[in-house]
Amino acid sequence: MKNKIKLACIIDDDKIYVNLVRKIIETKKLCDHLLIFKDGKEGIDYFETLLQNFEKEHLPEVILLDLNMPVMDGWEFLERFTKIKNKFNNPITLYVVSSSINSIDIEKAKSLSSVQNYLIKPVKIDELEAVFNKTA
Repeated sequence: MKNKIKLACIIDDDKIYVNLVRKIIETKKLCDHLLIFKDGKEGIDYFETLLQNFEKEHLPEVILLDLNMPVMDGWEFLERFTKIKNKFNNPITLYVVSSSINSIDIEKAKSLSSVQNYLIKPVKIDELEAVFNKTA
């Protein structure tokens, strides 16, 4: 049995989507704990604070990031996150999860070194399981 992911993170303002994904993750026992942020600003604030007082157990192994959010969107989050992610010395696998099927968005996201893949909403259960099993 592979190691289970201890901590994952969802950054998304869509409450219905977040609740659905959380239910799947809990039902399938894909990870032990889940962080949820409603916009990129909350997410980046968390990671920047983590850099100040680094505690490895508070660092998610997987991030599911939406692109279209108020306050700070996924692109802005990625821009800031890419600058700090290597300071953590732990691999963080980031997936963009968006309802955008715009090929420009998909190519742009996949071209970023910090993005593992691009998933289109609604995400299927087997896609989520694959994300968590691949990362674990």
